[in-house]
Amino acid sequence: MPNYAIEVRDVSMKFNLSQEKLDSLKEYVIKLLKRQLKYNEFWALKHVDFSVEKGDRVGVLGLNGAGKSTLLKVIAGVFKPTEGQVIRHGRIVPLLELGAGFDSQYTGKENIYLYGSVLGYSKQFVDEKFNEIVEFSELGEFIDVPIKNYSSGMKARLGFSIATLVEPDILILDEVLSVGDAKFRKKSEAKVMSMFGSGVTVLFVSHSLEQVQRLCNKAILLDHGQLIAQGSIDEVAKIYEEMTN
Repeated sequence: MPNYAIEVRDVSMKFNLSQEKLDSLKEYVIKLLKRQLKYNEFWALKHVDFSVEKGDRVGVLGLNGAGKSTLLKVIAGVFKPTEGQVIRHGRIVPLLELGAGFDSQYTGKENIYLYGSVLGYSKQFVDEKFNEIVEFSELGEFIDVPIKNYSSGMKARLGFSIATLVEPDILILDEVLSVGDAKFRKKSEAKVMSMFGSGVTVLFVSHSLEQVQRLCNKAILLDHGQLIAQGSIDEVAKIYEEMTN
């Protein structure tokens, strides 16, 4: 029997998109009460079904709008699927929108403890790792500055430094290795690759096919919310390249 880390069972995800532009909350409430709101149904994922074995590093490929980020959010538990289910075996650390959990009024230092507790780390653990986080993020004295003064790159670097502190069982990466400058990108990729040694399972979305081929051994390909190919990275990359040419 295969040893699965993630099982995605016939997952579909529907969003309701409002057809009209409403100028105020009042207008929205009136139309809602009168049942005059019109929606377009949009299925971001349709009957997606696959499993990931422990230790596999799976690239999620597809053109813009294929449903890649939605799929990762469903697997991470950010979205509940409209249909189907996701079974997870192990601790997941999702690196989706880095720094999304930060409070802009707080300093970098305060946010390290805040974000750390959100990820389930004790204060003592964060105390021990604090210098390591600051060093990796390269923020220096900016660590005592409120986050509202940070650039998006600085926020992402701090988020990445906290989230990759522990060795999760399952790591979910959505475009996060493209943050910061070239030097930091190289460093963050090396950090992720060092985690592979511990047998971590990885789901990875990147615009760079070359990067996916470097980091992953398997891949799945989405097209308009449907899974159209899965297998070794080379097989699936070939199909994806044919789609993009």
